[in-house]
Amino acid sequence: MKDLLRFLPLKSQFVLSGNVRDLQLFEAGPGVLTPRPMLQVLAAELRFAGFAHVISYDPAAGFKVISLPNEDPSQGTEVMKQLGLQAVNGAAPAGLELFTETLQRIVGRPGEPVALVADFASRMIVRAEAISGPEHQAFTRALVLSHQARSRPHGTPPRPFFNTVLWIVDKEGDLPDWLLIGNPRIRHVPIAKPDHRARRPLAASLLRSLDGYLKADPLAATKALDDFVDQTEGLLLVDLTSIVQLGRTEGLGFAEIADAVRRYKVGVTEDPWRRIDRAKIRGATDFIRNRVKGQEHAVVHMLDIIKRAVTGVGAPRRGGRPRGVTFLAGPTGVGKTELAKTITHLLFGDQGAYIRFDMSEFSAEHSDQRLIGAPPGYVGYDVGGELTNAIRERPFSVVLFDEIEKAHPRILDKFLQILDDGVLTSGRGDRVYFSEAFIVFTSNLGIYRLQADGSRVPNVTPEDGFTEVEARVRSEIEHHFKAVLNRPEILNRIGDNVLVFDFIRPAVAEQIFADMVESTLSDIASAQGISVHLDASSLGRLRSLCLADLSNGGRGIRNKVETHLLNPLARALFDADASQGQSFEVRGVEHGSTTMLHLVDIVTPGTAG
Repeated sequence: MKDLLRFLPLKSQFVLSGNVRDLQLFEAGPGVLTPRPMLQVLAAELRFAGFAHVISYDPAAGFKVISLPNEDPSQGTEVMKQLGLQAVNGAAPAGLELFTETLQRIVGRPGEPVALVADFASRMIVRAEAISGPEHQAFTRALVLSHQARSRPHGTPPRPFFNTVLWIVDKEGDLPDWLLIGNPRIRHVPIAKPDHRARRPLAASLLRSLDGYLKADPLAATKALDDFVDQTEGLLLVDLTSIVQLGRTEGLGFAEIADAVRRYKVGVTEDPWRRIDRAKIRGATDFIRNRVKGQEHAVVHMLDIIKRAVTGVGAPRRGGRPRGVTFLAGPTGVGKTELAKTITHLLFGDQGAYIRFDMSEFSAEHSDQRLIGAPPGYVGYDVGGELTNAIRERPFSVVLFDEIEKAHPRILDKFLQILDDGVLTSGRGDRVYFSEAFIVFTSNLGIYRLQADGSRVPNVTPEDGFTEVEARVRSEIEHHFKAVLNRPEILNRIGDNVLVFDFIRPAVAEQIFADMVESTLSDIASAQGISVHLDASSLGRLRSLCLADLSNGGRGIRNKVETHLLNPLARALFDADASQGQSFEVRGVEHGSTTMLHLVDIVTPGTAG
């Protein structure tokens, strides 16, 4: 507003763009700031600056004179008649040709200065790249008038005034370039989103309407105000007004304003983070160990991050960063993905809150459009992005980005927005909030390293101790993000939450094998009603076959159990025509081109193999 008022005597036309649909702060009295629509604020300021009338136009409602409070509306009707406009109920019809003629009359009007505000001017052109004849004529007339207009003295003492034209647009490029670029008679005034200083006075005014604020302890009231201002970073003044209205509707006190902000952002009434059973988290170590074997350090660190997310300890006051962020690194098949699934079940009781993205599918330069949606004018614009759609539907979730190192660097820039601000703008311009999500990255970085000739060689092996594995993997991760990708800021946002997983060691492999065999046999018993046991020699033979190679971790063990137990057992039971209620024992394992099991019916003796 100061920029606009300063240049009123110097420029004949102005273009206002940016945050034009928000409420604007207006000083209704000494030290009294109130939020008002932009047209009202413009009219009040222009009238105070010396303009006799402010006329607004938009393509839907047409022309009308904006009257100040306690002002006789008939004065506006008289001005409309002088401009050749036939007002009905205070408004004259809309139309581009009528606008062009009225623009000419207003700019050349003698006497008291008037201002014309062309609101929603972005909608006056149907296609900016191919404007029609009437559109071209209207803006050509505006261009010529911008140069022909001359200021004249008015008032006591006399001051220079133009009959000013103000264009209100969403963005500067909505008007023809040839009207604005290089035109010294038109001033562009960008309107930014409200910053911390703009939100605070309005927030203080709004909080007074919530229960308990006026009678609250000053320290508690100040803390609620600080939290409200900090947590609405990036929101508009109209959003602040809506949040407080939401709080009043739902009977929230001033101390619960943060909950109202969360509800407004993510659109969910209940907060699943508050409903998490803390006793379940405290006793979660054994629950996770049963599903993720041999990664004690990672389990403990992950639980610490979860406890911080649940309690909110150390959460940033400003913005809405994700509840938690972890980076799981290590060999394949050691439990990284399984840990993400496990904490999802632990937190929300449902693995349906687990959202997974395989980043190897996002290695192309423009694959970020799959995540956030295509921009306007491109195929798929109306569909939205896979990531933004998923978070909008399920804001309380664990989001797994698998094999993050395979994503295109352009996508990594999107992650910076998520980790910094907890918000991502979709291709359609919608803001999607990640403040209630738990972000998990996984990576195989550091397991192999590239040689000078481009070949890959192991960087760590199962023969290395865990301390050495951890150090080498961390070093390789830092090198990749800093030297290869030139994105060290991503690691800075993750901090010390890089968890390196160990190889599956022989003792842990034994546990995994035993659990898989037990699970396989119990599933057969529960689903088919058939009891199957393995004698000691058969179990030992299977163990040696399944644990001969641990390079692929637990996933490799599962594949071997399927090859040497599940498939041959299914074949043997089928050949034996096994039925519900029978019991069998495996008394021999033969390994050749295929594995054969010697199955004995221990109720009715007989052998099938």
